[in-house]
Amino acid sequence: MSAALGIVGFVAVIGLVLLRLPVAIAMGLVGYLGLTLTAGPQTSGFMLGRATFEAVFPYSLSIVPLFVLMGVFAGHAGLSRALYGFVATLVGHLRGGLAMATVGGCAIFGAVSGSAIATAATLGRVALPEMRRLGYGDSLACASIAAGGTLGVMIPPSILFVIYGLATE
Repeated sequence: MSAALGIVGFVAVIGLVLLRLPVAIAMGLVGYLGLTLTAGPQTSGFMLGRATFEAVFPYSLSIVPLFVLMGVFAGHAGLSRALYGFVATLVGHLRGGLAMATVGGCAIFGAVSGSAIATAATLGRVALPEMRRLGYGDSLACASIAAGGTLGVMIPPSILFVIYGLATE
């Protein structure tokens, strides 16, 4: 019974699309009618409202603004300057050590904030003046900030990994 209903629904969607009805409307209409036939009108009405609400307000994506908020708090609390200073004490004595400290600080701050853009903006305000003061060229300073800022995307838990994980389950 359900296999036959599925085949009829598939043919109905194809027929509605061939009649120039938009694909989303054709699929939604056939899906709603199929759910009404199999589960009843009360269940299909409930599922229609629930699916619409969850599509607009997904609970699982509430982590994204919380990551951004954590990055803002970390930036205002001086965590970026402390991280940069810590990594600079480890590798600052080496040749090009300040550029390495910038990339390392970006990696650590990116792991905290989860955002590449927030990492590059926050560490850029700390690292760029220091690198200019010590005679680094603007091209090397900006390149190390940009390269280090992208590490925030690759180090879990990043915002993009969370969204990718939710999308692929």
